Amino acid sequence: MTDLDSTSKELLTFKLGNQEYALDIMSVREIRGWTKTTPMPHAPAFMRGVINLRGTVLPVIDLAARLGLPPTETTERNVIIVVKCNDCMTGLLVDAVSDIIALSADDMQPPPDVTNDGGANTIRALSLIDERMIRILELESVIAKAESVAA
Repeated sequence: MTDLDSTSKELLTFKLGNQEYALDIMSVREIRGWTKTTPMPHAPAFMRGVINLRGTVLPVIDLAARLGLPPTETTERNVIIVVKCNDCMTGLLVDAVSDIIALSADDMQPPPDVTNDGGANTIRALSLIDERMIRILELESVIAKAESVAA
């Protein structure tokens, strides 16, 4: 986990249901429209399947389901955020991309520890912007846990 430092970080914000999340823009490789996935046998419920990304097989995670929210009902308005984490490319299915914001460490607060499984918390920080609570994801925790379950 990277420490929150005094310099500002650029974050991509996106929606999952009526909640707003963000992740470090440096991990985002591209944003694509929804593409039907090919399901994989014995994959966990949050793993939507795989898509062909310019000749590469890209696993797609339903981020809402991965975070314990109701699974995403896919429509043509959904998007896949392609991220690179620990030299691994993964697609994150979200409802919509909102904005790019810059936050300083002072704008971010550590989340309360509400996990009951003893695992790594998937939320790195929280921020309040214009009365909107933004949850900043710890991408390594989201992807690492997904990879270990899918393997």
